[in-house]
Amino acid sequence: MRRRGGRAWSRLESTLVSKRRSESSIIFLVAAVQFINILDFVMVMPLGPDFAVALGIPMSSIGLIGGSYTAAAAVSGLAGAFFLDRFDRRSALAVAMLGLVAGTAAGGFATGLPSLMAARVLAGAFGGPATSVAFSIVADVIPPERRGKAMGVVMGSFSVASVLGVPAGLELARRGGFPLPFFAVAGLGLLVAGLAIFLLPSMRDHLTGAPPSGSALGELGALLGRPIVLLSYATTAILTVASFLVIPNISAYVQYNLGYPRERLGLLYFVGGLVSFAAMRAVGPLVDRFGAFQTGSVGAAVLVSVLYAGFVSYTPGLPVLAIFIVFMLGMTFRNVSHNTLTSKVPRPAERARFTSMQSAVQHMSSAIAAFAAARMLHELPDHRLDGMPVVAGLSIAFTVALPLLFLGIERRVALAAAGRPAP
Repeated sequence: MRRRGGRAWSRLESTLVSKRRSESSIIFLVAAVQFINILDFVMVMPLGPDFAVALGIPMSSIGLIGGSYTAAAAVSGLAGAFFLDRFDRRSALAVAMLGLVAGTAAGGFATGLPSLMAARVLAGAFGGPATSVAFSIVADVIPPERRGKAMGVVMGSFSVASVLGVPAGLELARRGGFPLPFFAVAGLGLLVAGLAIFLLPSMRDHLTGAPPSGSALGELGALLGRPIVLLSYATTAILTVASFLVIPNISAYVQYNLGYPRERLGLLYFVGGLVSFAAMRAVGPLVDRFGAFQTGSVGAAVLVSVLYAGFVSYTPGLPVLAIFIVFMLGMTFRNVSHNTLTSKVPRPAERARFTSMQSAVQHMSSAIAAFAAARMLHELPDHRLDGMPVVAGLSIAFTVALPLLFLGIERRVALAAAGRPAP
C-alpha cells in the first residue's frame, strides 16, 4: 500500500515538474516573440533624430512616425477582437509575426516621411495582434497565482530590447545609416518567428469550452457590457496617454534641449534598460504579494517626481542618465502592475478578444498622445523642442489618476474571484 502511494506521489511530482518545464519553454518563446515585437517599436523612437536628418523630417514631427504604427495597431487590434479567439493561438501568432517582419523590412526602404509612415502602418497592423496573442498565451498557460511572475518575464523583453536592442540599433544606424537597424531586426524576427511556429505547441484549449452563443459582434458587445472591462480599458487609455506624450520625444529632447551627445545615446538606453530589467524581475513577485494598487502607486509616484524634475522644471546640472534611469524604474513598477491586474479581468474563452481590444485601446491612445504632442511641440532654429514642460505637465495629470483606477479594478477582480457581485 505504501509502495503504491509512493509511486502515485512520484508520478504526480514528475507530472508537476514536466508541466512547469513546459510552461517555462512556452514563456521563453513568447518572451522572444515579444522581444522582436517590442524592439521593432521602441527602436524607432530613439532613432527619430536620425530619420529627421537623413529624410528631412522636422524634429517636432517625430511623434507622427510612432503614431502611425500605433494607429494601425489600434485598428488591427479592434478587428482582431472579432476573430482571434476562434483560432489556434500558435497559428494566429505565426501570421502576426510574419506580417510584422515584412513591415519592419519595408522601413529600411523609406525615402521620406510618407513612405516611412506607410511602412510603420504595415508593421503596426501585424504588431498589435502579435501582442494580443502573446499575452493571451501567457494567461492560458499560467494560473493566476503565478501570473505576475510570468508577466514580469515576458515584459522583461522590453528591458532586454532597451538593454541590447536599442543600443545596437543606434550603433548600427550611426555606422551604416538608418536602414540597417530595420533590416537587422527583420532578419532576427524571421528567425524567432520560425522558432515559435515549430516549437510552440498547438493551443486550442480556449476553443473547447462553450461554443459561441451568437455573432462575433454580439460576443464583443457582451464583453464591453461588463463594467470591469470598461474600467480596465479606461485605465489602459489613461496610462498609455501619460506615457506617449513624452516617450517619442525623449531622444530629441535629451540631445538638443539637455545637450546629451549622440554617440552616448546607446549607453543611456543600455543603462536604463538594464535597471528596468533588474527591477522587472522583482516587481512581478511584488505584485503577486502586495497587489497591483500598492506597487502601481509606487510607480506613479516615481514617475510624477521624475517628470517634474526632468521635464517640467529642469535644473541645469541634473544628470540626464539619472533622469532616464528613474523614469524607466517608475515605468516598470507601473506597467507590470497594470498588465498583471488586467490579465485577471477576462474569462478564459474571451482572453484574446479582451487583449485584442485592450491592444486597440492602448495603441489608439498612444497614437492620439503622439499626435497631440507633435502639435504642442515646436522645433526652434537650433533643433531644441519648445513646449516640453506643457507636454510633461499633461503627462503628470494623467499619471496621478492611475492609483485610484488600479484600486477599483483590483477590488472588482477580488469580488469576482469570491463569486460576489461588484458594486
